[in-house]
Amino acid sequence: MFERLTPTDPDAILALMQAFQADPRPGKVDLGIGVWRDAEGRTPVFSAVKRAEKRIWKRQETKTYVSFRGDAAFHEAVSNLLLGPATDGQWRAASATTGGTSAVQTALTLARAAHPDLRVWIPAETWPNHWVLARSLGLETRSFAYIDPDTQEIDRAGLLRDLDRAQAGDVVLLHACCHNPTGADPDAELQAAIVASLARTGAVPVIDCAYLGFGATPEEDCAFLRRLSTLPEVLIAFSGSKSFGLYRERVGLCLALADGPQARDVVENHLTRINRVTYSFPPDHGARTVTEILGDQTLRAEWQDELGSIRDAITTQRARLAEALRTRLNTDRFDRLTRQKGMFAMLPLGEARVAELRNAHGIYIVGAGRINMAGVTEETCATVADALAAVLR
Repeated sequence: MFERLTPTDPDAILALMQAFQADPRPGKVDLGIGVWRDAEGRTPVFSAVKRAEKRIWKRQETKTYVSFRGDAAFHEAVSNLLLGPATDGQWRAASATTGGTSAVQTALTLARAAHPDLRVWIPAETWPNHWVLARSLGLETRSFAYIDPDTQEIDRAGLLRDLDRAQAGDVVLLHACCHNPTGADPDAELQAAIVASLARTGAVPVIDCAYLGFGATPEEDCAFLRRLSTLPEVLIAFSGSKSFGLYRERVGLCLALADGPQARDVVENHLTRINRVTYSFPPDHGARTVTEILGDQTLRAEWQDELGSIRDAITTQRARLAEALRTRLNTDRFDRLTRQKGMFAMLPLGEARVAELRNAHGIYIVGAGRINMAGVTEETCATVADALAAVLR
């Protein structure tokens, strides 16, 4: 049997991480893997998480299964975080998943069950796994414009032109905030235009919410998502990896907004079935930790403060790199880094320059130019800026 297998394409981020670890140079800098790290290169456990876990440990008396869709209290806590308390006429169905990747996959699997012939519209610049997930499910994919290569800003006209080609039953994959890999989020005017386009075509948004609180406060980062939630049907894939620092706990939620109570019940039935045939019961510890934090005013405030500290650090690091590049290259074209949000930015490098940065300067970057701003610390900024200037001149 196994002799018939051929190797799959290596994961680019994993390969980059392995190459970085094998590099003996002392001045190397990792701007690749999508994990928050502090100035010392650590990914610390939030103190709010530790306190919540301690509470759970003290009172938890069993580790038996919860349910195929996970804990209802977790569903409600995250749904309310993202959308606010449910209002009359809003019908929510939810299922806990094994992280954000699984939440996206669950959303697409649910959409496929409803419309087997659907097309998945994906931003031209996006997390590469979006394409992999859609195609692994046998779904037809289409690309829509996102970044204008000349201005490196959102291509508003191209984006709306492409979205207007979607049809009823198609799904459109969108980022809730802190767009990965560009950091460029739609402003309020463009958000409204995207909602209007989806309302005209009948396409359903699948919203990937992986970096809540990294661009602005959690409430502010939910603005686009809440505008989209005014549509009759919406799918949301939430990850708790970054926002709560619970990477290895695999905290995820697939949330569906249905057009009526009967549709909601059918969606819940399908979400149950999807979990049952994949992993039966989703992980509970991380989900329970998130529920504990969101349900306690003191823990929630502590979590928001810690998230705010990460956000402030990213903002500072964006400004620091923009200033360093302005000084070295005598141009303001990288000032957009200060207007972008979240952990990532996309630099106009190309594969050849990325290879030069890695081979000649020990700077490790994903693909053709995505950088993780967490790696641009006060200590590494000059090194990174010098290397970027050297390959960009």
